[in-house]
Amino acid sequence: MNTSTIPANRGTLLDQAYELAQTLERRLQHAIRGREAVIDLLLTALLADGHVLLEDYPGSGKTTLAKALGDSIEDDQPHDEIVAFRRIQFTPDLLPSDITGVTVFDPDTGSFSFRPGPLFAHIVLADEINRTSPKVQAAMLEAMAEKQVTVDNVSHPLDELFFVVATQNPRDQAGTYPLPVAQHDRFLFKIRMDYIEREAELDVLRSARERRQAPGQELPRVSRSAVVLARRTVESFVHVDERIHTCLVDMARSIRESPHVTQGVSTRSLVLMLPALQACALKRGRDYVTAEDVAYLAPFVFAHRMELAPGIDDASEVIRECTRPAMEILTRSTLR
Repeated sequence: MNTSTIPANRGTLLDQAYELAQTLERRLQHAIRGREAVIDLLLTALLADGHVLLEDYPGSGKTTLAKALGDSIEDDQPHDEIVAFRRIQFTPDLLPSDITGVTVFDPDTGSFSFRPGPLFAHIVLADEINRTSPKVQAAMLEAMAEKQVTVDNVSHPLDELFFVVATQNPRDQAGTYPLPVAQHDRFLFKIRMDYIEREAELDVLRSARERRQAPGQELPRVSRSAVVLARRTVESFVHVDERIHTCLVDMARSIRESPHVTQGVSTRSLVLMLPALQACALKRGRDYVTAEDVAYLAPFVFAHRMELAPGIDDASEVIRECTRPAMEILTRSTLR
Protein backbone atom coordinates (compact mmCIF):
# COMPACT_ATOMS: atom_id res chain seq x y z
CA MET A 1 0.00 0.00 0.00
CA ASN A 2 1.22 3.48 -0.81
CA THR A 3 1.74 5.27 2.50
CA SER A 4 3.21 8.53 1.27
CA THR A 5 1.35 11.78 1.65
CA ILE A 6 -0.38 13.03 -1.46
CA PRO A 7 2.12 15.17 -3.38
CA ALA A 8 1.14 18.46 -4.98
CA ASN A 9 0.82 18.97 -8.74
CA ARG A 10 0.87 15.30 -9.65
CA GLY A 11 -1.58 14.26 -12.30
CA THR A 12 -3.42 11.56 -10.42
CA LEU A 13 -7.00 11.22 -9.36
CA LEU A 14 -6.03 11.53 -5.71
CA ASP A 15 -4.20 14.77 -6.41
CA GLN A 16 -7.19 16.16 -8.24
CA ALA A 17 -9.57 15.21 -5.44
CA TYR A 18 -7.24 16.75 -2.85
CA GLU A 19 -6.94 20.00 -4.81
CA LEU A 20 -10.72 20.13 -5.25
CA ALA A 21 -11.23 19.82 -1.49
CA GLN A 22 -8.65 22.56 -0.87
CA THR A 23 -10.31 24.89 -3.38
CA LEU A 24 -13.75 24.39 -1.86
CA GLU A 25 -12.37 24.94 1.63
CA ARG A 26 -10.72 28.23 0.66
CA ARG A 27 -13.88 29.44 -1.06
CA LEU A 28 -16.01 28.68 2.00
CA GLN A 29 -13.49 30.34 4.31
CA HIS A 30 -13.72 33.42 2.10
CA ALA A 31 -17.51 33.53 2.59
CA ILE A 32 -17.74 32.75 6.30
CA ARG A 33 -15.31 33.33 9.16
CA GLY A 34 -14.69 31.45 12.39
CA ARG A 35 -16.27 28.20 11.20
CA GLU A 36 -13.19 26.22 10.13
CA ALA A 37 -14.24 23.06 11.98
CA VAL A 38 -17.77 23.17 10.53
CA ILE A 39 -16.37 23.75 7.02
CA ASP A 40 -14.03 20.77 7.43
CA LEU A 41 -16.89 18.46 8.44
CA LEU A 42 -19.20 19.83 5.75
CA LEU A 43 -16.70 19.10 2.99
CA THR A 44 -15.89 15.70 4.49
CA ALA A 45 -19.60 14.84 4.27
CA LEU A 46 -19.78 16.17 0.70
CA LEU A 47 -16.88 13.96 -0.42
CA ALA A 48 -18.34 11.00 1.50
CA ASP A 49 -21.76 11.40 -0.19
CA GLY A 50 -23.48 11.99 3.15
CA HIS A 51 -25.84 14.65 4.51
CA VAL A 52 -25.37 17.06 7.41
CA LEU A 53 -27.71 18.19 10.20
CA LEU A 54 -26.75 21.49 11.85
CA GLU A 55 -28.08 22.42 15.27
CA ASP A 56 -27.73 26.15 15.46
CA TYR A 57 -29.33 29.43 16.43
CA PRO A 58 -30.62 32.15 14.05
CA GLY A 59 -27.91 34.25 12.44
CA SER A 60 -25.11 31.71 12.81
CA GLY A 61 -24.23 31.71 9.11
CA LYS A 62 -25.85 28.46 7.99
CA THR A 63 -27.51 29.97 4.92
CA THR A 64 -24.31 31.78 3.95
CA LEU A 65 -22.33 28.58 4.33
CA ALA A 66 -24.71 26.42 2.27
CA LYS A 67 -25.15 29.08 -0.41
CA ALA A 68 -21.37 29.56 -0.68
CA LEU A 69 -21.01 25.81 -1.24
CA GLY A 70 -23.69 25.89 -3.93
CA ASP A 71 -22.05 28.90 -5.59
CA SER A 72 -18.72 27.06 -5.60
CA ILE A 73 -20.00 24.24 -7.82
CA GLU A 74 -20.43 24.94 -11.51
CA ASP A 75 -23.12 23.00 -13.32
CA ASP A 76 -21.42 21.40 -16.33
CA GLN A 77 -24.71 19.78 -17.37
CA PRO A 78 -26.71 22.95 -18.12
CA HIS A 79 -29.47 21.27 -20.09
CA ASP A 80 -30.93 19.32 -17.18
CA GLU A 81 -33.42 20.77 -14.68
CA ILE A 82 -30.97 20.73 -11.77
CA VAL A 83 -29.84 24.01 -10.23
CA ALA A 84 -26.81 24.62 -8.02
CA PHE A 85 -28.54 25.65 -4.79
CA ARG A 86 -32.01 25.78 -3.26
CA ARG A 87 -33.14 26.88 0.18
CA ILE A 88 -36.36 25.36 1.52
CA GLN A 89 -37.96 27.02 4.57
CA PHE A 90 -39.87 24.25 6.31
CA THR A 91 -43.18 25.23 7.92
CA PRO A 92 -46.11 23.23 9.37
CA ASP A 93 -48.32 23.90 6.34
CA LEU A 94 -45.78 22.66 3.78
CA LEU A 95 -46.90 19.75 1.57
CA PRO A 96 -44.70 16.99 0.12
CA SER A 97 -45.44 18.25 -3.40
CA ASP A 98 -44.05 21.66 -2.40
CA ILE A 99 -40.58 20.12 -2.24
CA THR A 100 -40.76 17.14 -4.59
CA GLY A 101 -42.65 18.74 -7.49
CA VAL A 102 -46.02 18.12 -9.11
CA THR A 103 -47.55 16.51 -12.18
CA VAL A 104 -49.37 19.05 -14.34
CA PHE A 105 -51.69 18.66 -17.30
CA ASP A 106 -50.76 20.39 -20.55
CA PRO A 107 -53.95 21.16 -22.50
CA ASP A 108 -51.99 21.82 -25.69
CA THR A 109 -50.55 18.31 -25.84
CA GLY A 110 -53.27 16.56 -23.85
CA SER A 111 -50.64 14.89 -21.64
CA PHE A 112 -49.23 15.14 -18.13
CA SER A 113 -45.70 16.31 -17.38
CA PHE A 114 -43.63 16.50 -14.21
CA ARG A 115 -42.61 19.89 -12.85
CA PRO A 116 -39.59 19.43 -10.50
CA GLY A 117 -39.61 20.93 -7.03
CA PRO A 118 -36.75 22.55 -5.09
CA LEU A 119 -35.20 19.18 -4.17
CA PHE A 120 -33.86 19.06 -7.71
CA ALA A 121 -30.65 20.89 -6.84
CA HIS A 122 -27.03 20.00 -6.17
CA ILE A 123 -27.01 21.60 -2.70
CA VAL A 124 -30.26 21.85 -0.71
CA LEU A 125 -30.54 23.86 2.50
CA ALA A 126 -33.43 22.35 4.49
CA ASP A 127 -34.03 25.16 6.97
CA GLU A 128 -35.71 24.22 10.28
CA ILE A 129 -36.50 20.73 9.07
CA ASN A 130 -38.17 19.83 12.36
CA ARG A 131 -40.91 22.44 11.79
CA THR A 132 -42.60 20.50 9.02
CA SER A 133 -45.05 17.61 9.18
CA PRO A 134 -44.12 13.90 9.19
CA LYS A 135 -45.43 13.59 5.61
CA VAL A 136 -42.90 16.11 4.34
CA GLN A 137 -40.18 14.55 6.49
CA ALA A 138 -40.99 11.20 4.88
CA ALA A 139 -40.56 12.73 1.43
CA MET A 140 -37.20 14.10 2.55
CA LEU A 141 -36.25 10.66 3.88
CA GLU A 142 -36.82 9.06 0.47
CA ALA A 143 -34.85 11.81 -1.28
CA MET A 144 -31.90 11.51 1.12
CA ALA A 145 -31.86 7.71 1.21
CA GLU A 146 -32.65 6.85 -2.41
CA LYS A 147 -31.79 10.07 -4.32
CA GLN A 148 -35.21 10.05 -5.88
CA VAL A 149 -38.70 11.43 -5.30
CA THR A 150 -41.99 9.68 -6.00
CA VAL A 151 -44.93 11.69 -7.34
CA ASP A 152 -48.17 10.03 -8.46
CA ASN A 153 -46.50 6.60 -8.19
CA VAL A 154 -43.73 7.63 -10.58
CA SER A 155 -40.14 7.86 -9.33
CA HIS A 156 -37.93 10.69 -10.55
CA PRO A 157 -34.18 10.47 -9.94
CA LEU A 158 -32.29 13.32 -8.30
CA ASP A 159 -28.79 14.27 -9.36
CA GLU A 160 -25.92 12.07 -8.22
CA LEU A 161 -24.37 15.02 -6.39
CA PHE A 162 -27.53 15.71 -4.31
CA PHE A 163 -26.38 16.97 -0.89
CA VAL A 164 -28.60 18.15 1.99
CA VAL A 165 -27.62 20.62 4.71
CA ALA A 166 -30.50 20.62 7.21
CA THR A 167 -30.89 22.83 10.27
CA GLN A 168 -32.86 22.80 13.47
CA ASN A 169 -32.88 25.15 16.46
CA PRO A 170 -32.42 23.11 19.65
CA ARG A 171 -33.53 25.99 21.89
CA ASP A 172 -36.91 26.62 20.25
CA GLN A 173 -38.97 23.43 20.28
CA ALA A 174 -42.48 24.92 20.34
CA GLY A 175 -44.59 23.73 17.43
CA THR A 176 -41.96 21.33 16.08
CA TYR A 177 -42.10 17.75 14.83
CA PRO A 178 -38.99 16.02 16.22
CA LEU A 179 -37.15 14.01 13.59
CA PRO A 180 -37.72 10.25 13.92
CA VAL A 181 -34.80 7.92 14.50
CA ALA A 182 -34.94 6.72 10.88
CA GLN A 183 -34.41 10.24 9.57
CA HIS A 184 -31.68 11.05 12.09
CA ASP A 185 -29.89 7.94 10.86
CA ARG A 186 -29.82 9.31 7.30
CA PHE A 187 -27.61 12.22 8.33
CA LEU A 188 -23.94 11.35 8.26
CA PHE A 189 -23.03 14.09 10.75
CA LYS A 190 -24.90 16.12 13.32
CA ILE A 191 -22.95 19.28 14.08
CA ARG A 192 -23.70 21.66 16.93
CA MET A 193 -22.79 25.24 16.04
CA ASP A 194 -22.02 27.61 18.88
CA TYR A 195 -21.00 31.27 18.98
CA ILE A 196 -17.69 31.98 17.29
CA GLU A 197 -14.62 33.32 19.08
CA ARG A 198 -14.21 37.05 19.75
CA GLU A 199 -11.47 37.58 17.16
CA ALA A 200 -13.43 35.67 14.54
CA GLU A 201 -16.50 37.79 15.25
CA LEU A 202 -14.42 40.95 14.84
CA ASP A 203 -13.12 39.54 11.55
CA VAL A 204 -16.73 39.03 10.41
CA LEU A 205 -17.41 42.73 10.91
CA ARG A 206 -14.16 43.90 9.31
CA SER A 207 -14.56 41.69 6.24
CA ALA A 208 -18.27 42.25 5.58
CA ARG A 209 -17.71 44.15 2.31
CA GLU A 210 -14.98 41.78 1.11
CA ARG A 211 -17.10 38.69 1.74
CA ARG A 212 -20.01 40.09 -0.26
CA GLN A 213 -17.80 40.00 -3.33
CA ALA A 214 -17.28 36.77 -5.23
CA PRO A 215 -13.88 35.08 -4.83
CA GLY A 216 -11.29 36.08 -7.42
CA GLN A 217 -9.75 34.00 -10.19
CA GLU A 218 -7.35 32.44 -7.69
CA LEU A 219 -10.33 30.57 -6.24
CA PRO A 220 -12.19 29.19 -9.26
CA ARG A 221 -15.38 27.21 -8.98
CA VAL A 222 -15.25 23.44 -9.34
CA SER A 223 -17.47 21.47 -11.68
CA ARG A 224 -20.27 19.18 -10.63
CA SER A 225 -18.59 16.29 -12.47
CA ALA A 226 -15.31 16.92 -10.65
CA VAL A 227 -17.05 16.60 -7.27
CA VAL A 228 -18.69 13.32 -8.32
CA LEU A 229 -15.34 12.03 -9.59
CA ALA A 230 -13.67 13.04 -6.32
CA ARG A 231 -16.23 10.98 -4.40
CA ARG A 232 -15.46 7.93 -6.50
CA THR A 233 -11.74 8.51 -6.12
CA VAL A 234 -11.99 8.69 -2.33
CA GLU A 235 -13.97 5.46 -2.22
CA SER A 236 -11.59 3.63 -4.57
CA PHE A 237 -8.12 4.81 -3.61
CA VAL A 238 -8.07 5.77 0.08
CA HIS A 239 -7.20 2.59 1.96
CA VAL A 240 -9.13 1.37 5.01
CA ASP A 241 -7.23 -1.28 6.95
CA GLU A 242 -9.10 -4.31 8.28
CA ARG A 243 -8.16 -3.19 11.80
CA ILE A 244 -10.28 -0.08 11.26
CA HIS A 245 -13.27 -2.35 10.55
CA THR A 246 -12.60 -4.31 13.73
CA CYS A 247 -12.30 -1.12 15.77
CA LEU A 248 -15.60 0.27 14.45
CA VAL A 249 -17.51 -2.92 15.21
CA ASP A 250 -16.02 -3.15 18.72
CA MET A 251 -16.85 0.52 19.34
CA ALA A 252 -20.46 0.00 18.29
CA ARG A 253 -20.87 -3.11 20.42
CA SER A 254 -19.42 -1.33 23.46
CA ILE A 255 -21.86 1.56 23.01
CA ARG A 256 -24.82 -0.82 22.71
CA GLU A 257 -23.81 -2.64 25.91
CA SER A 258 -23.33 0.53 27.96
CA PRO A 259 -25.79 1.03 30.86
CA HIS A 260 -25.85 4.72 29.91
CA VAL A 261 -27.37 3.94 26.50
CA THR A 262 -30.91 2.70 25.82
CA GLN A 263 -30.47 2.52 22.04
CA GLY A 264 -27.10 1.99 20.45
CA VAL A 265 -25.75 2.88 17.04
CA SER A 266 -26.84 1.04 13.91
CA THR A 267 -24.81 -1.07 11.54
CA ARG A 268 -25.70 1.49 8.87
CA SER A 269 -23.78 4.12 10.82
CA LEU A 270 -20.63 1.98 10.57
CA VAL A 271 -21.11 1.55 6.82
CA LEU A 272 -21.62 5.30 6.36
CA MET A 273 -18.58 6.06 8.50
CA LEU A 274 -16.20 4.31 6.11
CA PRO A 275 -16.41 6.87 3.26
CA ALA A 276 -16.37 9.64 5.87
CA LEU A 277 -13.08 8.29 7.23
CA GLN A 278 -11.70 8.05 3.70
CA ALA A 279 -12.72 11.64 2.93
CA CYS A 280 -11.22 12.81 6.23
CA ALA A 281 -7.92 11.14 5.37
CA LEU A 282 -7.85 12.69 1.91
CA LYS A 283 -8.46 16.16 3.30
CA ARG A 284 -5.43 15.66 5.52
CA GLY A 285 -3.25 14.64 2.59
CA ARG A 286 -3.21 10.89 3.14
CA ASP A 287 -4.32 7.90 1.12
CA TYR A 288 -4.96 5.74 4.19
CA VAL A 289 -7.18 6.06 7.29
CA THR A 290 -5.64 6.41 10.76
CA ALA A 291 -6.81 6.07 14.34
CA GLU A 292 -6.88 9.88 14.59
CA ASP A 293 -9.52 9.99 11.85
CA VAL A 294 -11.68 7.52 13.77
CA ALA A 295 -11.39 9.45 17.05
CA TYR A 296 -12.17 12.75 15.31
CA LEU A 297 -15.32 11.62 13.48
CA ALA A 298 -16.84 9.18 15.99
CA PRO A 299 -18.80 11.79 18.03
CA PHE A 300 -20.27 13.41 14.91
CA VAL A 301 -21.35 10.05 13.45
CA PHE A 302 -22.58 8.31 16.61
CA ALA A 303 -24.02 10.93 18.99
CA HIS A 304 -27.28 11.67 17.12
CA ARG A 305 -27.97 7.97 16.57
CA MET A 306 -27.91 7.11 20.28
CA GLU A 307 -30.62 7.35 22.92
CA LEU A 308 -29.18 8.00 26.37
CA ALA A 309 -30.48 6.63 29.65
CA PRO A 310 -32.40 9.05 31.90
CA GLY A 311 -30.08 11.44 33.68
CA ILE A 312 -27.30 11.13 31.09
CA ASP A 313 -26.85 14.25 28.97
CA ASP A 314 -23.39 14.17 27.40
CA ALA A 315 -23.31 11.74 24.47
CA SER A 316 -19.74 12.69 23.59
CA GLU A 317 -18.47 11.62 27.00
CA VAL A 318 -20.33 8.30 26.75
CA ILE A 319 -18.78 7.73 23.32
CA ARG A 320 -15.28 8.46 24.62
CA GLU A 321 -15.70 6.07 27.56
CA CYS A 322 -17.22 3.28 25.48
CA THR A 323 -14.75 3.51 22.62
CA ARG A 324 -11.55 3.93 24.64
CA PRO A 325 -10.58 0.20 24.75
CA ALA A 326 -11.06 -0.30 21.00
CA MET A 327 -9.27 2.97 20.24
CA GLU A 328 -6.29 2.02 22.44
CA ILE A 329 -5.88 -1.25 20.54
CA LEU A 330 -6.13 0.55 17.22
CA THR A 331 -3.71 3.29 18.25
CA ARG A 332 -1.06 0.72 19.18
CA SER A 333 -1.37 -0.81 15.74
CA THR A 334 0.70 0.36 12.82
CA LEU A 335 -1.78 1.17 10.06
CA ARG A 336 0.88 2.05 7.53
